[in-house]
Amino acid sequence: MTSETITAAASGTVRLGDLPVHRLGFGAMRLTGSAAFHLGTPSDRERSTAVLRRAVELGVNHIDTAAFYFSSLRSANELINTTLAPYADDLVIATKVGPFREWSGEWGTSARPEDLRAHVEENLRQLGRDHLDLVYLRRMRQDSVAEHFGALAELRQAGLIRHLGISEVQPRHLAEALEIAPVVAVQNRFGLDEHIPASDELLRICGESGIAFVPYYSLAGQGGERGPQAARLDAEVAAVARRLDATPMQVRTAWTLHQGPHVLAIPGTGDPGHLTENVAAGALRLPPEELDLLNRLHAPAAD
Repeated sequence: MTSETITAAASGTVRLGDLPVHRLGFGAMRLTGSAAFHLGTPSDRERSTAVLRRAVELGVNHIDTAAFYFSSLRSANELINTTLAPYADDLVIATKVGPFREWSGEWGTSARPEDLRAHVEENLRQLGRDHLDLVYLRRMRQDSVAEHFGALAELRQAGLIRHLGISEVQPRHLAEALEIAPVVAVQNRFGLDEHIPASDELLRICGESGIAFVPYYSLAGQGGERGPQAARLDAEVAAVARRLDATPMQVRTAWTLHQGPHVLAIPGTGDPGHLTENVAAGALRLPPEELDLLNRLHAPAAD
């Protein structure tokens, strides 16, 4: 498929609360280097800013970031601020709080509820905003999200946050959060390679409840610890891609978007060429027979 002239508008539009965004967005983590956080080679600043400028040129109006997205030389939030501010009126920036990293790069303990205001204000400072469009509470293994989500709900009432989401949760955590304040989006690990029952169930619940479902790491599962099973899956996806004149990554992104009109995709990259391919995936329509094949690959293996 020809990628150069395809924009994010081809993916369709969904609302994050009252904020309309294209379903094909951008994840900012890879802006900071060749691997997440302090690992790998730090990014080239001009290349990272070129990616951000090109993203908005291609109609991307939903960027997912976090204050803890930084490498030894780069901060994703700072790159976004210096490149894109003053921000376009239709640009929605989502961030997340809960995890905590020291400036040395080491992970700290999970944030306590009383810590979250400082984390929100740090995102505000880095991004140069007076409020945050969408803040996810990333659950860090705690059994209940009530205290943490309640603290964010208070910051929403204070005007520092417009909309709230939750991340890395079970269905019961969504029910718990909804008792406290509206939830406009759920962000869980979800992808073609991985069958995670909680995420599959949340995909369904969100669709029925009018809540956006925003998978992360939806393209990151090509092999890794899963060995032969993933290698077989890669071969199947590659075959679909050849039949559709697309790349395997485009097929994976298209499959994600085909899971429902409430599903968004936020593929990340530090490469302008890859960005163009990622955005073009929003225009890829999977024929029913190919979608059925991919759905079967996602389903859990029979015992």
